[in-house]
Amino acid sequence: MAGISLGTAQKIIAAARAKGREMDLNPLSVVVLDQGGHVIAFEREDGASPGRFGIAHGKAYGCVMLGMPGSAIHARAEQQPYFVGALNGLYDGQFVPVPGGVLVKDADGTVLGAVGITGDTSDNDAAAAVAGVEAAGLSAVA
Repeated sequence: MAGISLGTAQKIIAAARAKGREMDLNPLSVVVLDQGGHVIAFEREDGASPGRFGIAHGKAYGCVMLGMPGSAIHARAEQQPYFVGALNGLYDGQFVPVPGGVLVKDADGTVLGAVGITGDTSDNDAAAAVAGVEAAGLSAVA
């Protein structure tokens, strides 16, 4: 697979939102990025605050740019806050170093992009992201 198609991105979003409803989460905002950090698709559920795009995008963007899931970025930020702050400065403050961003990989382990979700706790956001990615037949690294 060369990348994440629009159809696949829409499947990821639909399944992530369904997982959010199943878990009774707050309204979610979900973004899918390609391997270059460009938006393929985004949805914000009714009731989600308008600023949620930036948070979802920042969670996913950090994953793509650093090649690691949001949980690992968060752990690194706790251990090396100056380093992660400097990295975020290099990317014009575009990433949010918390769980809820997951890498998307194909069967060969190639990074295809990332999913970022916001709306509930970071761990719940990550669980919904993983469910969305796996429902589309891809691997999620959370």
